[in-house]
Amino acid sequence: MSFTVGDVIAERTVHLTRESLVRYAGASGDFNPIHYRDDVAAVVGLPGVLAHGMLTMGVASSVVVAALDPAARILDYGVRFTKPVVVDPQDGADVHVLATAGAVDDEAARIDLKVTFGETTVLVKAQLRVAI
Repeated sequence: MSFTVGDVIAERTVHLTRESLVRYAGASGDFNPIHYRDDVAAVVGLPGVLAHGMLTMGVASSVVVAALDPAARILDYGVRFTKPVVVDPQDGADVHVLATAGAVDDEAARIDLKVTFGETTVLVKAQLRVAI
């Protein structure tokens, strides 16, 4: 597996629905009602029901993992959460992930992720390192 700085590794838009949030809550055990109840989200001042941050983070990494060789080893992965993904009850939410090679050395490649919801960047410093 070889990478060149600037290469697009993967790009995909992932559609989230309220059902996605319920399924993730069941898998993760995170049943905070801001992830499925509009009334609770409103009471705490949120713009609507939010996708779980770890779901957003997992979606972003899965786009990259799907594009890599199955034997690839992820060395580390980190993000900073900046804005929430509001999941509309009817329309859901589209999370767009663009993964590019940001740095390459003899041991690893750093893959930079641009993760957006609409025109808003929802994860910053989203980077994973892959062993070469």
